Amino acid sequence: MNDPLNSIATTRDGTEISYRLVKGSGRGRVALVHSLAMDKTFWEPTAAALDGFADALIYDCRGHGASGKPAGPYSVELFAEDLADLMDHVGWPSAVVAGASMGGCVALAFAAGHPQRVEALGLFDTTAWYGEDAPKAWAERADKALAEGMGALVGFQKTRWFSDGFRKANPDVVEKAIGVFLKNDLPAYAATCAMLGNADLRAALPKFAFPCRIAVGTEDYATPPEMARYMAENIPGASLFIMDDVRHFTPLEVPATIAGHLKELVKAAGA
Repeated sequence: MNDPLNSIATTRDGTEISYRLVKGSGRGRVALVHSLAMDKTFWEPTAAALDGFADALIYDCRGHGASGKPAGPYSVELFAEDLADLMDHVGWPSAVVAGASMGGCVALAFAAGHPQRVEALGLFDTTAWYGEDAPKAWAERADKALAEGMGALVGFQKTRWFSDGFRKANPDVVEKAIGVFLKNDLPAYAATCAMLGNADLRAALPKFAFPCRIAVGTEDYATPPEMARYMAENIPGASLFIMDDVRHFTPLEVPATIAGHLKELVKAAGA
C-alpha cells in the first residue's frame, strides 16, 4: 500500500491490518480501538489532543476500513489477538489500551487475554455485556443492513452518536462519520454485529489489576451510564466519569476530555 500515513501488519491468520503510529514524546504508548463501523480516523481528534504527550497506535479493526475483511464468525477475542499481533509488529510489549464502544469490548477482551501487556485500561462509551436480548437486537440490525444497505441505518445511528447541539454545530464531523459508516462491507458489518451480540466480558472484570478509567456521556443510550457503573463496581480500583450533555461518540464529541483521561492513564501506568 503506497500510503505514507498508513502501514500494514499481518496477523497470525494472514489478515492485513491497516494502522498508523502517531508519534509523540515517547513518554507513554497508547493503543486505541475504534467503534463499530468506524475506522482509525475515529481517533484522530483525540490523538491530536494528546499534544504529543504519548505515542498513539490507531488502526482499522478486521472487517473495517482498509484492513482485511475475511469471512466471519468474528469474536472480541479474535479482535484482541489482532491487537496483540499488531503490538508485536510495532515492537510494543505493553501499552495503555483504550477503546470506545465496540473498541471497549475489544480492550476488555485484550485485558482478559493479555493482562501482562496492559499498563492501564481506558473504557469509553462501552459495556462488558449488552444484555439478555443482545443477540436478537444485534441480529436485527445486521439483517436490516444486509437487506437495505448501510444507508438505512444512518438516521438511527447519527442521533445515537452525537448530541443534538453537537450535530448542529459540527456538521462536518457528523458527515465524515457518516461517510465512514456508509463505506462498510456488509458481510463484515453483519459479522461484527453478531460478535457484539455474543460478547460477555463480565467474568474477567474482577481479575483486572491495573489502573482503569471508565467514561460515558449522560445522554448515551447505546451504552448508558448504568453499564459503565457496572464495570466500575466490578473492576478493582476503577474510576468512573460521567460526562454531561454528550452521547455515544465522545472521542469525536469531546476529544480533549478523552485525551485528558488517556494522559492520566499514561501517568498512572508510569507511576
